[in-house]
Amino acid sequence: MEIERTEPVLDKDGKPDGSKTAKVVREETLNSMKAIWTKDKKEVTDEEYNEFYRHIAHDWNEPLTHLHVKLEGKTEYSALLYIPSRPPFDLFHGEQKHGIQLYSKRVFIMENCKELMPPYLAFIKGVVDAPDLNLNVSREIFQQDALVKNIQKNLVKKILNLLEGLDKEKYEQFFKEFGSIFKAGLSMDFDNRGKIADLLRYRTSKSDGAYTSLKDYVTRMQTDQEAIYYLTGENLSALLNSPHLERLKDKEYEVLLMTDPMDEWLLRDLHEYETKTFKSAEKGDLDFEKIDDNRKDEYHALFDFIKTSLDEKVKEVKPSTHLKDSGACLSGDPNDMSAYMEKVLRATGQETPQVKRVLELNMDHPLLAKIKGIYEKDKDSAVLRDYSDLLFDMAVISGGGKLDNPSRFSKTIGDLMARTINI
Repeated sequence: MEIERTEPVLDKDGKPDGSKTAKVVREETLNSMKAIWTKDKKEVTDEEYNEFYRHIAHDWNEPLTHLHVKLEGKTEYSALLYIPSRPPFDLFHGEQKHGIQLYSKRVFIMENCKELMPPYLAFIKGVVDAPDLNLNVSREIFQQDALVKNIQKNLVKKILNLLEGLDKEKYEQFFKEFGSIFKAGLSMDFDNRGKIADLLRYRTSKSDGAYTSLKDYVTRMQTDQEAIYYLTGENLSALLNSPHLERLKDKEYEVLLMTDPMDEWLLRDLHEYETKTFKSAEKGDLDFEKIDDNRKDEYHALFDFIKTSLDEKVKEVKPSTHLKDSGACLSGDPNDMSAYMEKVLRATGQETPQVKRVLELNMDHPLLAKIKGIYEKDKDSAVLRDYSDLLFDMAVISGGGKLDNPSRFSKTIGDLMARTINI
């Protein structure tokens, strides 16, 4: 192909002379690499693969890995697909483009061919050449074409196998960059749900910041452990220090730490992994051991008083099955939305009803024993309401929440300190 352009004339020192230009006409093969997918992969160098990726993806970073396949037989197609090392800028936008270009017998048909790759793999870049496709149809009919569906099914299977075969470091890089969109396949792709579940990675209460698979988690479960425990929250540090983990840590149970808002929704579709159900460390009772009925009776009247004092804030006050060292925490019923999900939805402007939570109190904590002593001595003591409010505020803060009235909390703490500190 002839390309005509203007270039500066060089002076005697070989430097461009800004006052002079000349027209240059030369031959260029702009699409010299467009049929690279038709070659045997043994004939293609790494540099050629990378150069072709830059050509179609407009990405100057090297791809994480690629898949080059050619299928012959009843269904024929060639494909050269890439997994980027970094997400494209529009990946999480509502109108992001799929990166697959469709060819038929090396003739370009369309770009952004979303029919060949499901939304949870929309970050895949590359080309597919299918010589037998019926192209003389509408887009709607094309979407339902049996050959198109078959190609997509095969390509998805090969992509998942490719991910499964990556070394640990490369796969963790992939999951850090694309895990949020990839894990959505649990809800979208029933046929491959098991394979996608195998490819999930999470940090845990025992992994020291490293990722672990569900399969590895299950192999490390305690012999008496019946469920896979998880906790959702805003960041890893807050989760690691959550009071909800105290009893679980005491029993040496490992907990998955989930900081992606999507995880809680996806677990409703996954339900279980290798016959082990998922159980929130925040919601419902842990049921490790039966709470002593005699001690429960001892605190019954005090807990009723605290419930009455906090009636607008909590649905119940009860002895804790989660706490070992802390005095108070807030938990939810098994079917309640988690506090973190409620927070995320509100931050995105969605109307979310206020979910009242359960205030769990640790009967073994010395603070509870002292409050109980005050209550038994003087049920009308004004300080009891202050302590009730403080227990609730402490539970909110330890769970990573924000107080509705932090100035009141600060004043109450100051007043109590002033009354109790002796100089």
